[in-house]
Amino acid sequence: MLGTVPASSDLAELTTLRSQLEDLARRVEAVAERYQDTSDSQVATDLFSAERMLVGARRSVDKAIGALEDLARS
Repeated sequence: MLGTVPASSDLAELTTLRSQLEDLARRVEAVAERYQDTSDSQVATDLFSAERMLVGARRSVDKAIGALEDLARS
């Protein structure tokens, strides 16, 4: 049988990572918006793609946080 994992410290770390992902997504989006209507719009396209991936990563982390919270309650 596997040992127990210290969910509370993992929750704290995941919460920090979620905040960092949110910050990175905002920052990438801000740079993308500066290039959106320029001759370098491909830069914006690539950055908006990266922003969507960061948002997706944040959602995955949110799911993991929810699962850990459920474990902590049981």
